[in-house]
Amino acid sequence: MAPSAVLKLACVLLACMVAAAPVARAAVTCGQVTGALSPCIPYARGSSGPVPASCCNGIRSLNSAAQTTPDRQTACKCLKSASGSISGLNYGVVAGLPGKCGVNIPYKISPSTNCDSVK
Repeated sequence: MAPSAVLKLACVLLACMVAAAPVARAAVTCGQVTGALSPCIPYARGSSGPVPASCCNGIRSLNSAAQTTPDRQTACKCLKSASGSISGLNYGVVAGLPGKCGVNIPYKISPSTNCDSVK
């Protein structure tokens, strides 16, 4: 092969490698978020008593799964979307759930949270 053909082939291969490089994408799905947090809904609507263990387990599991910025942003957006379709939620109770389960999340759970700013 002529040197210019080898150079062109190398450039094409390099372009293909760059185009095929993995892009940071969220591994957390909305199905995972809603599934993990569905046991929290009755409590978030105002049920009295302790936070259900299944709710705290879901919060801890989701927090463990959302380790990257895209994962946390996806979880935030899913929370906002899902919470808008559930009637009777007490957002004060919702915002306090992670703390009651011993989990620290890097943003406030609220309909006004800007999920794009979550890191």
